[in-house]
Amino acid sequence: MIARIWRGRTPDHLATEYLAILERTGLPEYRATEGNLGVLVLQRTEDGVAAFTIVTLWESMEAIRRFAGDNPEQARYYPEDADYLLEQDPHVEHHEVVWSALDLPAGG
Repeated sequence: MIARIWRGRTPDHLATEYLAILERTGLPEYRATEGNLGVLVLQRTEDGVAAFTIVTLWESMEAIRRFAGDNPEQARYYPEDADYLLEQDPHVEHHEVVWSALDLPAGG
């Protein structure tokens, strides 16, 4: 299993709106991609900035390519992102999951 990690930051007052954008764009696309095993959205607010970390779990790099295209190391952005994000880092991280004990509640 591979974890793909993306990070983005918005002004704190736009965090709720940006989460709604994610729920309408990238999150459903992740889940609809064959080989996606799950998605976690993490948020931390500090000094007026909301930092988002999205961890997606995948069966393989081939599954990631079905979502990301031929260059899976490149972050994928949507047109709305420019209105919310303070910067658009062009890169994501991939990590091999070497141990996992996820037991999430339904709908979580």
